[in-house]
Amino acid sequence: MADYRVLTLNKISRQGLSRFPAGRYEVGDAVADPDAILVRSQDMHGMTIAASVRAIGRAGAGVNNIPVRLMSERGVPVFNAPGANSNAVKELVLAGMLLAARNLVPALRYVDTLSGDDATLHKLVEDGKKNFVGTELPGKTLGIVGLGAIGGLVADAALRLGMQVVGFDPEITVDAAWRLSSQVKKAQSVDELLKQCDFVTLHVPLVEATRNLIGGDRIKGMKDGAILLNFSREGIVDNEAVVAALVAGKLRGYVCDFPANALMHQPKVLTLPHLGASTHEAEENCAIMVADQVRDYLEHGNVRNAVNFPNVEMLRESPFRIGIANANVPNMVGQISTAMAEGRLNIHNMVNRSRGDMAYTLVDIDSDVPPAVLDHLARIHGVLAVRYLPLAGASA
Repeated sequence: MADYRVLTLNKISRQGLSRFPAGRYEVGDAVADPDAILVRSQDMHGMTIAASVRAIGRAGAGVNNIPVRLMSERGVPVFNAPGANSNAVKELVLAGMLLAARNLVPALRYVDTLSGDDATLHKLVEDGKKNFVGTELPGKTLGIVGLGAIGGLVADAALRLGMQVVGFDPEITVDAAWRLSSQVKKAQSVDELLKQCDFVTLHVPLVEATRNLIGGDRIKGMKDGAILLNFSREGIVDNEAVVAALVAGKLRGYVCDFPANALMHQPKVLTLPHLGASTHEAEENCAIMVADQVRDYLEHGNVRNAVNFPNVEMLRESPFRIGIANANVPNMVGQISTAMAEGRLNIHNMVNRSRGDMAYTLVDIDSDVPPAVLDHLARIHGVLAVRYLPLAGASA
């Protein structure tokens, strides 16, 4: 019988699933009582998630399709794969800028309407091409809202194309800041960025603070004739406000990855069918990354790239380990240590980290942990989940 069971809700790359060793893991779309769930785009909000689930892995970046708050209340980490699809999205942003700047889509549509012999076609082409005169990218200013993994790659590519780049990200990580080129100019606000850019691309998560981030008032402050690109999330842009600005001539174009009725059949809108991460390479990278993270958590309790847990990683110094998810409240570490002491257990090593309302503790013990101690830990007020993680064959 397998040690762990993983339920897949979408087709997950074979390369990712191969990270779960056969024999130790049962993986499939009909697995009962799973220890973990792997998902891509399926909406889990209306789904009954089994009590056996200890982790959820999203083979991608966004987690809007997962009930993260509910999982946090159950002490279940939700992993994602930040950066694994970054190059795929970067390439699509560049393609979107070129499509809009050179009027390529209406030009292609025009050519599809032509007919006649070669001489006739040549005359129609020469007569019609004046309607599709575009602009070149060098010397233009690109504004990037969100300078994480994708935004940073877009910035580098735009600089290499000869563009000026202005960025805004009040929550940029230290690692992202180190990777960012010194040629990227810093804006103090979204509004400051919008007023000076010929192109604006958005790379932020969809949360309450970013919903309709680009709406009517902000569009009024944009540079006349600007092109807006959204390959981030539907809901970050107010579609109706954008269409009104396009009709009025305030904006030159809108390129996005999220079709909606408000955008359909608008001549200055280019919508793609959510192709951001739809490359073989990105799907493999995301699946491998999230599978490795879920496996490390199931077997060793380590947390890396969970959207609702702090990052906690600790090298094994003992075959006996406990992972504890709890509310971030005072004296929790003290109560955990006391429970260990009362159970006559010696703590070999301990790491505790917090993130907002959530905290997580890994404890390596010098000896096997009796069930009574695990029960004691689970009864501590504020403890959400307790997992005993002995190495195979370590328990008595």
